[in-house]
Amino acid sequence: MTRFLAPLLFGVLGTALLVALGLWQLARLEWKETMLAEIEARIADPAGPLPEQADPARDRFLPVRIEGRFETGELHVLVSQKGAGAGYRIIAPFETAAGRRVMVDRGIVPVPEKDAPRAPGAATVTGNLHWPDEVDRWTPEPDPDAGIWFARDVPRMAEALGAEPVLVIARDVSLPGAAPLPVSTDGIPNDHLEYAVTWFGLAAVWLGMTLWLLWRIRRRTL
Repeated sequence: MTRFLAPLLFGVLGTALLVALGLWQLARLEWKETMLAEIEARIADPAGPLPEQADPARDRFLPVRIEGRFETGELHVLVSQKGAGAGYRIIAPFETAAGRRVMVDRGIVPVPEKDAPRAPGAATVTGNLHWPDEVDRWTPEPDPDAGIWFARDVPRMAEALGAEPVLVIARDVSLPGAAPLPVSTDGIPNDHLEYAVTWFGLAAVWLGMTLWLLWRIRRRTL
């Protein structure tokens, strides 16, 4: 019996640990699905006025409606769309009727239309406030000569445009100029189910190997 004790204990503890990790991932899945549902509900709320002091934590995804005019001096953010290829997000300065200068993500244009004229003018924009977390240590620096950015870095774009660090992601714009890319939860990863299946699968393999080892030990003792 002593020959069985160590592999049996090792197998039980390993299987229990892997099953626990799978159950933890299922709990994380439930949390993530609840969070995504809350975000989707907030995105779809009726649009209201722009907050006096927009806060990235409190006002992320807040639906807003602003009136004013697009100004000159837009920025171009290189992006890639699944199934559509490369394009440029158009980030334009926008002066509200109250005299505030904010930024509007008007949407995307194909690469050849990067420098196409988009005349300034009066417009009404409905969209959502957002402070995208797209910058990491591998993000290239903006190329001011080519007018290309590689991420929506709200503070730095605001400084470049002389605007408040407030970005409205348009879903409806009365002045055409780009195809809107509204805020959605599509870009928020939710891989917890796959992780759970992986941990449960490893637990099954671990248990199977333990049973096989015990069988081998039993055969040797016969």
